[in-house]
Amino acid sequence: MNINILFLRVFLQEEKLTLTLKMDDACPSSCICTRGLRTVTCRDGDYTEVPRDMPKWTSTLTLTGSNISTLQRDAFMTNGTELEMTTLSLSYNGIQAIEPYAFLGLSRLHSLDLSHNQLEFISSRAFHGLPDLRSLNLNYSLAGNKLTSIPLERLDVFNLHELVLINNSIEIIGEENVTSLYQQRRIRVYLSLNPFRCSCELEAFYYWLKNSSQCLDAGRLLCSEPEAKRGIPVEKLRGEEVDCMNENLEAVSYVFLGIVLALIGVVFLMVLYLNRGGIKRWLNNIREACRDQMEVYHYRYEQDSDPRLANVAPNTTAV
Repeated sequence: MNINILFLRVFLQEEKLTLTLKMDDACPSSCICTRGLRTVTCRDGDYTEVPRDMPKWTSTLTLTGSNISTLQRDAFMTNGTELEMTTLSLSYNGIQAIEPYAFLGLSRLHSLDLSHNQLEFISSRAFHGLPDLRSLNLNYSLAGNKLTSIPLERLDVFNLHELVLINNSIEIIGEENVTSLYQQRRIRVYLSLNPFRCSCELEAFYYWLKNSSQCLDAGRLLCSEPEAKRGIPVEKLRGEEVDCMNENLEAVSYVFLGIVLALIGVVFLMVLYLNRGGIKRWLNNIREACRDQMEVYHYRYEQDSDPRLANVAPNTTAV
């Protein structure tokens, strides 16, 4: 009896091992898996989410040409198992949103490519759990990504060396992001083909651009607004053009000028009111003088126009 139980246990262990090996070697449909190179390539599939049956040994995953509108939380977790992935490419998948903790289970990931999507929303915690992330590509889309700011709450929690944000909809890079960039000097940033609004809100970024060499395409960053500055390189602006203090002082000066003009108007009206009697007499005198003058003109006109009066002067001389 004991021997039978022993054989049964050995058989079950062998079956479990065989099943585990099969699961490790499983390859998602429409994908090509190469265990020797530890790569999985899935192109032009009909996936609406990341395949859950990814081999555990996967080091490089390329998933393109699908219709994954949202990267959901724990998108890469399978039964709580972490993958050994170091490189992940998710370009051309129509991704519009990335939820919090979408990349949990990829703690060894070094390179993440999310380019050529239609990204509109990225949670501030989307990249949580990626301590070794060095390269993050968020550039380009067939229609242009729609990111309006750097989608990272903090840069110091990553090991980033490269951040690509080319061809998005970034108008302003705030002071918090600039402070993080100053602190993480190893990061190289690409920001060209963004419609920067060159107002005083860009002040901190402008001085970072002038004093740092971290933006490798700095010369290609152009103003989009206001109209008067369109097409001007951001780094070629004058300091006073992005000086919030100068802009505030200019606004205050216009307000002060308006107040002064209003006071002058009030004083003028008060003078008129206090001298209304004299002004009325002066106006009456003007009116009387004008009326007398008009009567003289009227009298002369009547004389010149009456033909009988024209013959009076000659007859009088003859007499």
